Amino acid sequence: MSVAEERIERLHELARAAAREGDDDLARRYVRRARRVAERNRLSLPKRFKRFTCDACDAYLVPGRNARVRTQDGHVVVTCECGEQARFPY
Repeated sequence: MSVAEERIERLHELARAAAREGDDDLARRYVRRARRVAERNRLSLPKRFKRFTCDACDAYLVPGRNARVRTQDGHVVVTCECGEQARFPY
C-alpha cells in the first residue's frame, strides 16, 4: 500500500468521524483533500469512499442524517441534502 493510499484511507476515517460528530464543514474538507490526493497520484478512490460522499457538494453522507437511501428496481438511490442523487446497482 502506497503512502497516498494510506493517506486517503486515513482521511476517510477522519471524515466519517467528523460527520458523525456533526462537524460537516470539517468532514467536507477531509473529503476534498482525499480527492485531491487521489487525483495527484492517479489513484481511484475506494468504493466505500465513493458510496459515502456526494460528488456535487463533497459532503460525507450519513444515512438518515444528511442522506436519504431508497431502493428501486435493482439499484439503491442515495439522495444528498443538496439534491444530488447517486444510483448503485445491487
